[in-house]
Amino acid sequence: MTAVMELRDVTRSFPGPPEVQALKSVSLRVDAGDYIAIVGPSGSGKSTMLNILGLLDRPTVGEYRLDGELTATLTDDQRAALRAHRLGFVFQSFHLLSRRTVLENVMLPLLYSGAPRHLREARARAATSRVGLQHREGFLPGVLSGGERQRAAVARALVTRPQVLLADEPTGNLDHATTDEIMTLFEELNREGQTLVLITHDLGVAARADRSIRIDDGRLSEVVAA
Repeated sequence: MTAVMELRDVTRSFPGPPEVQALKSVSLRVDAGDYIAIVGPSGSGKSTMLNILGLLDRPTVGEYRLDGELTATLTDDQRAALRAHRLGFVFQSFHLLSRRTVLENVMLPLLYSGAPRHLREARARAATSRVGLQHREGFLPGVLSGGERQRAAVARALVTRPQVLLADEPTGNLDHATTDEIMTLFEELNREGQTLVLITHDLGVAARADRSIRIDDGRLSEVVAA
């Protein structure tokens, strides 16, 4: 079976002086339906790994294959097209447009992809409903709670029906109760078949994934079944 994502001996170096190796010969396989947490402290290399998985950066050495396709030979435009259609992103800071309603925010990825308006609205309403936010579609982000804003961000990530949902510290700005709500939502999505890769510094959050992988000083140091 072809992996959805596969890193093979990936090193990512940043020029100095001194040169910094943010990732050091990292290998990782993500299969369809996986729910993986990559956990590590600040500066461990986990954000660099997310940037490579999300086609926002390129390995210095090694291979990254997305759905079996070698990404090194792709142009920037081809990489952007793959990001738009195969990957969904959820961030710590939500990144919602303050003057657009929840529904308009969720529709944005489809607008950028050129989808017709009737399809954009139907898909966006389905996504907001899936995350339990249909009653807030007409509200601006500023009047939402932190948990509601993150749900809106998850809906926006899901609206393109991505192969993989990449979440970067998605609970970093949330209190304990709201963190539990968002993690429960991720678990429900995964049970429905959504492939998830979550970056976190929170061991408790990582422990809820099916696989918890620790990264430290650019190396995958252990793989622990949750």
